[in-house]
Amino acid sequence: MKLLLDTHILVWYFKGDERLSLKARNMILDESNEIYFSSLSIFEIDFKHTNHPDQMPYSGEEILLYCLQAGFKPLPLDVLHALEVKNLTRKENTPPHCDPFDRLMLCQAIVDDMLFITHDERIAEYVSPMIYKI
Repeated sequence: MKLLLDTHILVWYFKGDERLSLKARNMILDESNEIYFSSLSIFEIDFKHTNHPDQMPYSGEEILLYCLQAGFKPLPLDVLHALEVKNLTRKENTPPHCDPFDRLMLCQAIVDDMLFITHDERIAEYVSPMIYKI
């Protein structure tokens, strides 16, 4: 199975953070799964690290190196991913979701037939079988 990890999942995995569930960690460690990270995550991490290094201890370059060392595969943003945003629908009566990074990563998962691993409640409110909320 192809798994796309959202930004928090990547950071939690490499930090050994206990907020990453055992099930999610096992999915990542399962050698039968292909693990992907989005180029958007690298940008988002670097942006947060530059603006709030106390809240984001890693630079984008560090996470990129960790991902490559772990054998994770990079997923660049493609124009087809950007166009998929118009097709996203949310469950009825849910508040708006304003994080463009997460929306685009979900679109990457949909277009490339991947399971998007996230902890974000707002992402779980999208109507898509490609979401796995931990």
